[in-house]
Amino acid sequence: MRVYNFSAGPAMLPEPVLRTVREELLDWHGIGSSIIEVSHRGKHFSEVIARAEADLRKLLSIPEDYAVLFLQGGATLQFSAIPMNLLGGGSADYVVTGAWSQKAFVEAQRIAPVLGGRVRLAGSTEESGFTRAPRPEELSLDPEARYVHVCTNETIHGVEWLELEALQASGVPLVADMSSHLLSRPIDVRRFGLIYAGAQKNIGPAGLTLVIVRRDLMALPWEGTPPVLRHDRMAENGSMLNTPPTFAIYVAGLVFQWLESLGGLAAMAQRNEAKARLLYECIDATPFYRNAVEPRWRSWMNVPFRLADESLNERFLQEAEAAGLKYLKGHKMVGGMRASIYNAMPREGVEALVAFLRDFAARHA
Repeated sequence: MRVYNFSAGPAMLPEPVLRTVREELLDWHGIGSSIIEVSHRGKHFSEVIARAEADLRKLLSIPEDYAVLFLQGGATLQFSAIPMNLLGGGSADYVVTGAWSQKAFVEAQRIAPVLGGRVRLAGSTEESGFTRAPRPEELSLDPEARYVHVCTNETIHGVEWLELEALQASGVPLVADMSSHLLSRPIDVRRFGLIYAGAQKNIGPAGLTLVIVRRDLMALPWEGTPPVLRHDRMAENGSMLNTPPTFAIYVAGLVFQWLESLGGLAAMAQRNEAKARLLYECIDATPFYRNAVEPRWRSWMNVPFRLADESLNERFLQEAEAAGLKYLKGHKMVGGMRASIYNAMPREGVEALVAFLRDFAARHA
């Protein structure tokens, strides 16, 4: 029996996609082989990656002056690759709103001197415990920066930030780590110079990283950048300078088709907002649970919460697992609980979690 999987990633995939993978695994479209057994340069996989890119462009309305790259190394590798490709001996601003933007900033600080550039901390909400996005007056932005980096959804702390007007006022290209909420709602790609995301949340299996980058920003990579980390070289070679993660791309393509069949990202946004509202209303309804994130900045995708009596944590997790609600333990950095309710999580899963939260509170309050 399949359970409701609240893991933050690798996360659950849509069941229709998994069924298609199972059906096609031994024989893809009658060729007598699995798609993961054929050459990445042959016509069959070329069809897969071409359709995946076309479907992604349609879902996000990606303009032609942006390249779509199917890469490897996780979003974490882009913490290094982005300054290598964009810093160009200049300066970059980083805004820290949680663990992942902080990791990106630390890595950029480490590598910038090698590149002949520097990075600045342009804003941080660490003093508030990463419970919100920064206010405009808390930002210190350099209008001459090569780019501004932000994580628009902090998977660990549960802060989602898409009101980015203050960051964009100077016209400096905005670079966004969208790993844990890309494809959860419509976004205007033109607002960003570069978007990147690890696949293992809403896109597909771990092993694939998406990069959507404005083509004019690929002109000045650091001369020592390895070819597989150069966005321009990967774009020139159709993401296949080396062997790409073929299975992950194939599954991601099926996810794109699944999203389109449901009505695209506008329809998915309605579903996701309703799921998140249902869960937050339950958490807020009783002092037995609490979510520290300011309501304006609460993520639709990652909902951290704590029990008022944390001596009950292990009992909570054991009973939840017995009820088919798995992987609710919070990240080790922050503790507590976390429910990740990505696109593939059906409303029924959130309803089951809400029923369990109410029952557990009634029995242990």
